[in-house]
Amino acid sequence: MRISEVRELNDTELVKELGDQERAMMNLRFRKATMQLTNTNEIGNSRKAIARIKTVLRERSITVNLDAALAADMAEGE
Repeated sequence: MRISEVRELNDTELVKELGDQERAMMNLRFRKATMQLTNTNEIGNSRKAIARIKTVLRERSITVNLDAALAADMAEGE
């Protein structure tokens, strides 16, 4: 999943996708432990997808907090 695809999703879709990716990561770990994993690159790809999703969620929360702080400062200044 590319970063542009992640940014297009809304917050609820991102949380759902994060849960799906974490579940997939767990399955990949089990398959690796039982020697059934043929493509070991899948683990790295899954980790990167999880990191991208968490990054976008964090960016959005920071933006919301900054907007709220700026609005509060503007209200105090009036």
